Amino acid sequence: MKTFLSLLMIVFATVIAASLFAQSPATSPATATGSTAAQPGTATGQPNPQEMMKQMMDMSKLNHKLLADMNGSWNYTIKMWMNPDPNAKPQESKGTATRKSAMGGRYFTMDVTGKLQMPGEDGKMKDMQFKGMALEGYDNMKKKFVSSWIDNMGTGIQYSEGTYDPASKTFTFTSEMEMMPGMKTPVRELLKMTDKDHMMMEWYETHGGQEKKTMEIAYTRAGKK
Repeated sequence: MKTFLSLLMIVFATVIAASLFAQSPATSPATATGSTAAQPGTATGQPNPQEMMKQMMDMSKLNHKLLADMNGSWNYTIKMWMNPDPNAKPQESKGTATRKSAMGGRYFTMDVTGKLQMPGEDGKMKDMQFKGMALEGYDNMKKKFVSSWIDNMGTGIQYSEGTYDPASKTFTFTSEMEMMPGMKTPVRELLKMTDKDHMMMEWYETHGGQEKKTMEIAYTRAGKK
């Protein structure tokens, strides 16, 4: 944000300077017989101030409304395949999620609350409160959907970039997890809007060159079945 404001101030200053230069008297005798001075934004290779401002305004426009369709309160059921035994049943739990717009619809936040079965200090599984938060949007510069995620199970921020397929109504995000130093795991996340009241998220991880589905979350809008 600070970088954007600084850039904006520089552009405004450049525009003002260019305007003053255009209104200044004719060239002095010392330069009148010499080569023509380079024009801002042309021979010098510098961007034209007006064009630069136009591009900045274009980049700030809201160019999508797909994520807004998911705003509201949701109940979810999560399944996780954590056991290395492929025949083992997935671990299941429930929770709630609230999605809402931010910054005039340019971004969307999701707050998640639930419970997870985790091993305690004695090694036995027990319920632990889970909290997570996502920030999502569409980056006009990258022409991709972008997302970040934090939760109370770690201290890092996970960044994802994705695309949308209108035929299947599915978002596809890719990212990397680093659960242990130097051990990065490629992740592929699919989010499909089944209808306006239901959506499904599927989470795939790649280990040893093989992709495996490790998590699935079924969302139902609160008050619906």
